[in-house]
Amino acid sequence: MPIIIGGVEPFTTVDFPERLAAVLFCLGCPLRCPYCHNKGLQDFNGKPFISWETFIEFLDSRKKLLDGIVFSGGEPLAQPDLYESMKIVKNKGFEIGLHTSGVNVERLKQVLPLLTWVGFDVKTVFNAYEDRIPHSHAATVEKCLNLLIASGVELEARTTLDPRVISKEELKQLAYTLSGKGICTYAIQEYRLHPLENNPPSPEAVKAFFADKDLLSELKSLFKNFIVRRA
Repeated sequence: MPIIIGGVEPFTTVDFPERLAAVLFCLGCPLRCPYCHNKGLQDFNGKPFISWETFIEFLDSRKKLLDGIVFSGGEPLAQPDLYESMKIVKNKGFEIGLHTSGVNVERLKQVLPLLTWVGFDVKTVFNAYEDRIPHSHAATVEKCLNLLIASGVELEARTTLDPRVISKEELKQLAYTLSGKGICTYAIQEYRLHPLENNPPSPEAVKAFFADKDLLSELKSLFKNFIVRRA
């Protein structure tokens, strides 16, 4: 079966660096990150946005307009038929991007030869994963990340700065870990309040990351490309 589509962004200049792209949002994610901004895509049994056949028709109409397609989510690596779906898209002449949190090592190995670029969400320091991110497995995440680094595929690691998930000291620790692994591009992203949040962090706690100029300067020194994304 093709992957289950939870949504489509028909045109983006920011989700696939240096490419004009569309984003396919896969339905379903095993994680329950407290800051998730796509909570409507978490349920694997949700209603598909469009059929796979309709998406292919869309691709055929965009062959001369788009460079690539980003598989996002939800969590693409939770889709059993991800490889077959990506291969169909690649065979139509599109480059393949992937947004993932690294939940399935074997599935990542399978799709890796098809990928041009990956945006990899690293939630927190590895020894805090299971305490902060429900249904996560730090060892799996780290194996996926190491696999991507070894492959040489274009890679951006990124962390959403939710003070419930990571502290400033842990952020610094994580940055040194990622830099030590050889990651060149790292982005920090500001937590954005979701309408369904019951107990969100205070705005002051969120902004504290970005107000700490010494911290930002130290992080910047660790990476060839250091990106700050504010909401």
